[in-house]
Amino acid sequence: MASSADRPPALVSLDAPRTLVRSLPLKERFVILSGLGILTLLAWIYLIDMAREMKGMSMGVAWSTDYFIAMLLMWIIMMVGMMVPSAIPMVLIYASIARKAAREGAPLAATGVFVTAYIVVWSLFSVVATVAQWALDRAALLSPMVLLNSSIFGGVLLCAAGLYQLTPTKESCLKHCRSPVHFLARAWRPGAVGAFRMGFAHGLYCLGCCWVLMCLLFFGGVMSIWWIGGLTLFVLLEKVMPFGRLGGRILGIAAAMWGIFLVASGMTAL
Repeated sequence: MASSADRPPALVSLDAPRTLVRSLPLKERFVILSGLGILTLLAWIYLIDMAREMKGMSMGVAWSTDYFIAMLLMWIIMMVGMMVPSAIPMVLIYASIARKAAREGAPLAATGVFVTAYIVVWSLFSVVATVAQWALDRAALLSPMVLLNSSIFGGVLLCAAGLYQLTPTKESCLKHCRSPVHFLARAWRPGAVGAFRMGFAHGLYCLGCCWVLMCLLFFGGVMSIWWIGGLTLFVLLEKVMPFGRLGGRILGIAAAMWGIFLVASGMTAL
C-alpha cells in the first residue's frame, strides 16, 4: 500500500486544474513560464537561423560524425521548440502539486527535473529521426531542405499519419495529454527520482501521441519554418482546446485522403 508521501495532495481538485495552477505562487508561476518561454524562444531563433543557412545549399552535404551530431542537435532543439509549449499545462500542474506535497512533508523535487525528463524522451526520438534522415538522404529521397522528393513516399507518409490519428493508441495517448491531473494522480512519486520518472512517462505518452506528426516534417520540410510552425500549432490546439480531439480526427481523415491522392498521382506519373 502506498504511503501518504507517495500520493499527491489535494485530490479533491482533480476536476479543477485551473484551481491547482492558481494555487501556485505567482512568483513561481512567473519563473516557470519565463523559463519555458525563453527555452522555446531560443529554440525557434536557432531553427530560423538554421533554415536560413540551409536555403542557400544547392546540394546535400556528405555525412560525417560531426554532421550527424549537428543534425542530431538540430532535431533535439526542434523538438524542444515544438513540444515544450504543449507541455506547459502539465508542468504548471506538476509544480503546484509538488508544492502542496512539500507542505505535507514530502520531498520537493524541482520542476526542472520533470521538464528535463520530458526533453530526454524527445531527445531519444531525435536520435531515431536523425538516423532516418541519414537513411533517406543516402537513398536520394531528400532535397537540401530535408524534404521528401518523392510524391509516392510523401503520400504514404501522409496517409499513415492521417490514419494514425484514428487509432486507439493515438486516442489513449491524447487522452492522457489532455488530462494531466489524472495522470499525476495515478503516477505520482515523490522526490527527484519520482519527478524524473513522471516526466519521462509523460514524455512517452506525448511521443505516442505525436511521433507520426513529427515524421511529417519529412513531408513538409524539416527546415520549413512555416511547416514546423503549423505542426507546432496543431499539436498545441489538439492537446489543450475543447475541440482538439475531434479536430485531430477530422484533419487525420483529410490527411489520409490527401496522401492517397498523392500516391495515386505518383503511380500514374510512373
